[in-house]
This record gives sequence, structure tokens and C-alpha cells, in this order.
Amino acid sequence: MASKWRYNKPTDERRKAAAELGEKIGMSPIMADLLIQRGIKTESAAKRFFRPMLNELIDPFLMNDMDIAVDRLNDAMGRKERIMVYGDYDVDGCTAVALVYKFLQQFYSNIEYYIPDRYEEGYGVSIKAIDYAKEQGVKLIIILDCGIKAFEEISYAKEQGIDFIICDHHVPDDTMPAAIAILNPKRADSTYPFHHLSGCGVGFKLMQAFAKNNGIPFSRLIPLLDFCAVSIAADIVPVIGENRILAFHGLKQLNQSASVGLRAIIEICNLSGKELTMSDIIFKIGPRINASGRMQNGKEAVELLVERDLQRALIEANRINEYNEQRKDIDKQMTEEANEIVARLESQNHQQSIVLYDNNWKKGVVGIVASRLSEIYYRPTVVLTVINGIASGSARSVAGFDIYDAIKSCRDLLVNFGGHTYAAGLTLKQENIQPFIERFHKYVDEHILPEQTEAVLDIDAEIDFKDITKKLLNDLKKLAPHGANNPKPLFCTHNVYDYGTSKVVGRNQEHIKLELVDSQSSNVMNGIAFGQSDAARYIKSKHSFDIVYTIEENIYKRGEIQLQIEDIQPSEN
Repeated sequence: MASKWRYNKPTDERRKAAAELGEKIGMSPIMADLLIQRGIKTESAAKRFFRPMLNELIDPFLMNDMDIAVDRLNDAMGRKERIMVYGDYDVDGCTAVALVYKFLQQFYSNIEYYIPDRYEEGYGVSIKAIDYAKEQGVKLIIILDCGIKAFEEISYAKEQGIDFIICDHHVPDDTMPAAIAILNPKRADSTYPFHHLSGCGVGFKLMQAFAKNNGIPFSRLIPLLDFCAVSIAADIVPVIGENRILAFHGLKQLNQSASVGLRAIIEICNLSGKELTMSDIIFKIGPRINASGRMQNGKEAVELLVERDLQRALIEANRINEYNEQRKDIDKQMTEEANEIVARLESQNHQQSIVLYDNNWKKGVVGIVASRLSEIYYRPTVVLTVINGIASGSARSVAGFDIYDAIKSCRDLLVNFGGHTYAAGLTLKQENIQPFIERFHKYVDEHILPEQTEAVLDIDAEIDFKDITKKLLNDLKKLAPHGANNPKPLFCTHNVYDYGTSKVVGRNQEHIKLELVDSQSSNVMNGIAFGQSDAARYIKSKHSFDIVYTIEENIYKRGEIQLQIEDIQPSEN
């Protein structure tokens, strides 16, 4: 859909501040203004931002219950109790389990890991898992990326003589389960200064605290940072503060010395030898880890992530790659079916939100379909499937709208729910689907703001082609890693023209490869506009147009600048 462009022109005061900061750090005012817009206003803050340091990680013992958790873990090891590391079946959960299991296994052997089956057990803690743990003699379960709402299950485990340490980052209820320790930076009473860790990040903080308490050098944790980077990118948590430090050094680890399992995934993604970015994780690595839990069982993904032999890892990576191919086919079919339903509903009445369900849709793929629909129609979306009278599904939101609160407003109709501002999961009885649809639509209609119902491109700077230099490209690279709350800067240039050589490309002629000039310089800029072939006729008409884009390095011609064009609109003058 067409995007609205939003740009707040810098004030004279901001221009002056950018000029002064740019001079101090040896960068252009354009680059300095990008920093100021990110809240980085001094030379020292800029240096810290460009060079995140591991010694700036927050003391893990500032987190509520961390001392209790470490004491209980030490006691379990001292008494040689069996420990289970339990996690969700998505990327964040699988990387969290792999990180904690791999680290503890170096010092303790009476330990195993467990990932619930999405189809047999559902999300979070299951009674089946607790019964299995009891059979295996497990006395302590460290649960990662879930558990914060497992009231009945954790009480049941306590009756069986099993303690829980919860490491979660989902929003808790007013009351919390009867776990021995609850590590969650989103607790209402949180004493931890950073609230946006991933589930894997919380697991890392527990291991950091355990290492600190037991005199284990921090350097032993560094090889596990690649898991943190993968979780931060895939779970779309803000890449600021402590997450920026973990992502920065995690990407460094991923590029220089990735764990064997991740190295195998990198190879089957044909990414070997490439400088990996957060985008590579989001679009290539993450979906393959996720595919295991979506199509079969997430435990296979953890088996791959903790594998030590590269040849075995490659066999396992190829297997989850096959799951990903199957997932793509199902995803495509379900999205087409969902689009047809939305089209029929559109002809009847316009809703500010979308709720769809189908008994035949695959439970493991509804989250992807919800994401696709929210992107296509720019509305909060819930997609459900029904199995044995229970509907379960996923919700995805649009910028600025809290879908977790929307679902929470319907909690009396739900069996279970949980999540974040922009993504959530829920289950409910089949007979409550229609009341839920009505209540959810009503809540969204009453709470969503007009500006949240259209796609918006927030432009960071208006520049001319003469401003785009290799120096600027190299400086822009220092803003990485990118992600939520630290996106790639978006630039706008007005009154550009086709140089005469732009052409439609792609298997289905869906993209445009551009060569452009602007009215201010004779510089010819190369660009690519994915999925925007509809604009080709106007571009070739010799009329001027405006573009919004990111500045990239051409991956095929190292050092050459290429614009990745996000939107094209006719010039007003």
C-alpha cells in the first residue's frame, strides 16, 4: 500500500548542534544529525555508541531474584540434582536453551534440555513435560522465553518436588507463578535498569551472574554471544542499550567464530564469506531455526545449535532447511486463502482490524500469515486455527498500537495469552471465537489512532546526490547493528530523473533497476526498487519524482554505493 512520508525538518538549533558535533567526531553534519535524532548529542556518547563495550554490560545481580536463582543453581549442582533447561520452540527460545545448556554443560553433566511440541503440548510449560521431568528425576527446571503465566503448571511441579527458575521477558500479570526465582526485566517491581532484553538475553544474564558468582572468567561467555545476536534480531526487541552491546559483539562472534550449528545454517543459506548483518538473521537464519518448531519439533533446532561436529550439523541443517521449504509452501497457500477472506470482508464493511480463523490452517504458520496481513493491510491482525475445539493463534500489530493490551481486554474469553506490544499469542475455546472477534474489533476501533492506520516512512534527512559519498557510506555502517528503535536511516531526495537506462527486472518483472540523476548535481546513482514495477511507466516518462531510500553497499561490487528505494512518488513541482 502507498506510504505516507513524514519528515520533521531540523530547527536552526538542531542544525547548529549537528555542525558542532560533526566537527568534534570528524563526520558530516548529516551524520551528526542522525546521531542527535537517536538521542546521542555529545562526543563521548557518540564514541560509546560506535564502540559498544562488553565491560559496559549491566551487573546481572541488579535483576530481581538473581541472587536467589544463582544460589538455587549452585545448590542443585552441589547436590548433583538433575537439571532441565526448558524453552519455547521459536528462535528466541531455542537460542536461549542452547546458550544456557552449552554453558552449564561445561561444568556440570547431570543436565538435559526440553522443547515442548507445539502441536501436542502447546505454548509454554506443559503438564506432560513436568511428568516427564518427574520420571527423569529432575529437581530444577530453568525455563526460558516463557513461563511467566504458567501458574497451574508451576504449582503442579512444586507438588512434584520440582523447582522453577523463570527467565522470561513477556509482560507478567499482576500476580506471578510460584517459582523459586523469576527473572524478568518487565516485572512491575523491576530493579533492573534495562527492560527490553530478549528471552535469550535474560538467559545470558543468568549465566553471567552464575559465572561471576563462581569465579568463571567472563571470556568463557563470549563464544555464546552469537546466540544473543540471533535472538535479538529474530525476536525484534529494541537494538538499544544493553541489547546493542549484545548484538554488536554477538554479530562479531557470528562473523568471526560462529558456533558449529550456526555455521552450518550459514552454509546452507549460502552466506559463507559474507559479512553477516541483522537482516541476514531476520530473513535467512531465523526462519530456518523457526521452521523446526513450526513444522516438526523445535528440539531439532536445539540439537543443531548445540552440535559440536560440523558434518553432523550440516546434515541437521539440511533437514531444517527442508522444513523451511515446506513452511514456505504452506505459508504461501494460507496467505492467499486469508487474502481472499479479507477481500470478501472488505466488500461488506471496513474494519480497523483483522481477525481470521480456519480449521485447516497449520498452527505453526499462523504467526507468519498474521505478519503478512498486517504488512499488506496495515491493521492489527489475529489469525487463528482450531484443533479439537480449541482455537490458538498469533497476533501482529502496526507501529504504535499495543496489541497485547487489545488482547488483554478480552482475557475473560481466553484460555491463555501472552506476548509483547507488537506480537502476541492466544488460545480460546471455539465457542468464544465470535465474541472475541466482536470485542477485539470494538477495542481496536476505540483505541487506534488515525495515524496508526496507514504505513508511514519516517525520513531522517533530505539530501542531494552530491551528499552521498563513500565517506558517508562508511560512517553509516557505524550505526549498525540495526533493528527495532535503531532502524537504518531513511533519506529523501526530491526532483530526480531517470538517466535513461532504468529497467524492470526480476523473474516476474516485479523490480526496477534504476540509474538516476537529481537536479542539484551530475552524479548518477544506482538504485534498486523491490516490488515497485508499477512505477516504471512514470519513471520512463521523463517527469521528475521524489524517492525515499536507504544507502547501501552493492554486495556484488564492493565499495560501490547503491540506493535501496523504499518508495517513489511524483514530484509536486
